Amino acid sequence: MNTTKIKTAYNELAKDYDRLIDHKPHNAYYDRPNMLELIGNVSGKYILDAACGPGKYAEILLSKKASVVGLDISEEMIKYAKKRNENRGTFYVHDIQNPLNMLKSETFDLVICALAMHYMKNWKATLQEFYRVLKPNGELIISIEHPFFEYQYYNSEVYFDVESVQCTWTGFGFPIKMYSYRRSLQDCINPLIENGFSISKLVEPKPVEKFKNLDLKHYEELNRFPAFMCIKAKKQPPNFLTI
Repeated sequence: MNTTKIKTAYNELAKDYDRLIDHKPHNAYYDRPNMLELIGNVSGKYILDAACGPGKYAEILLSKKASVVGLDISEEMIKYAKKRNENRGTFYVHDIQNPLNMLKSETFDLVICALAMHYMKNWKATLQEFYRVLKPNGELIISIEHPFFEYQYYNSEVYFDVESVQCTWTGFGFPIKMYSYRRSLQDCINPLIENGFSISKLVEPKPVEKFKNLDLKHYEELNRFPAFMCIKAKKQPPNFLTI
């Protein structure tokens, strides 16, 4: 089962992930700056950081006067998130594929989920829970691996399939297998629309300049073709109809 394998992998990675997260190029100078631009001003907002990892996003958002609840499937990641944030914020070990029973309905201004949705085969239940805990007109901001990049990277044969894939990560000091699900663009967009969200912005990000000094090869590649995709979506009322 991929969920168990993913949890095990992140528990093993947690120490080095936390150590490197501040400046690891794909996170620090590709994903985060683009996500933070979409997130915007968070002062006074109540934010759910779903799949929070070692709490780097939480650290940034808390420093900008937001209140943050973080969830992650990995016990080790949550340990580092709590340590990084020194008793600020609230953190739970939780698989976001399961109901968010510890969270009340319509309480969050914003839900963010960075580089985690591609670990789930089916998004429906998770998106419905994100919808439930968001206030009216609340926003969901996610980043995922770009479906076109993944189709090429995994040498897939049928673009339209939701496909279980795996690769070996080597950027944390030791090789580790990582499992996820590759899907088409429509299977990234339609679940949001079908579960109560309207998309306000889609970003195919480019790396910021600091990336160049750490990894010139990937900096140049990412300026030619995206590896990630960021989506900002707004909670619509239950009777909202798309045409």
